[in-house]
Amino acid sequence: MTRILLVEDDTDINNMTEAFLTQKGCSVTQAFSGTEGRLLWQLQEFDLLLVDLMLPGLSGDRLVEEIRRTSQVPVIVLTAKGALEDKVELLVAGADDYMTKPFALEELWARILVQLRHQRGARQEQEEMILFREWTIDMQARRLLAQGKAVELTAHEFGIVELLARRPKKVFTRQEIYEAVWQQDAFIEDKTINVHISNIRAKLRAAGAPDYIQTVWGIGFKLTEI
Repeated sequence: MTRILLVEDDTDINNMTEAFLTQKGCSVTQAFSGTEGRLLWQLQEFDLLLVDLMLPGLSGDRLVEEIRRTSQVPVIVLTAKGALEDKVELLVAGADDYMTKPFALEELWARILVQLRHQRGARQEQEEMILFREWTIDMQARRLLAQGKAVELTAHEFGIVELLARRPKKVFTRQEIYEAVWQQDAFIEDKTINVHISNIRAKLRAAGAPDYIQTVWGIGFKLTEI
């Protein structure tokens, strides 16, 4: 099921669009301000975003800019601006497409399908690479590049980095990390994972590379997106 975040402050447009896309089989999460949209983006994972430009709180263009710092998720902007220069500015700022209001829902759906096809194609091309901020994880070579510098990791250290980078918004418990990386479900002491995380951080520092691993006290670890 395609997961769509719809950020639109006009209640009628938001509800009408949500109902239409739900009928098409999508899971639609509604937001009515830029601030709410940003919070939902940080808490959940989405396959595509529909973002109005004129939003209360955080503006639509600012929201797109923030998303583009860490993600290439398809973004279609909904805008009342029809001038060519406005459309060009939207695309340069990071939008993948735009719809000028008022718009036909069937045309919106067609544009959504185009973006989803492009996204699937891009994923297939990049399936051997995982990109996160200034990290590039080469799955074929089993190598981490940070700011273009190679960081030598053990097999388990690489597995931890790969796991976190594949789902950067998720907080992984130490047990989840152990089960995924060691491929075992036996009990493990917290210090085993802590030592591996500490070693990864030390190697990143030694290489002068950024360390995005965040400790979530009482739970585990995730990657920081800001």
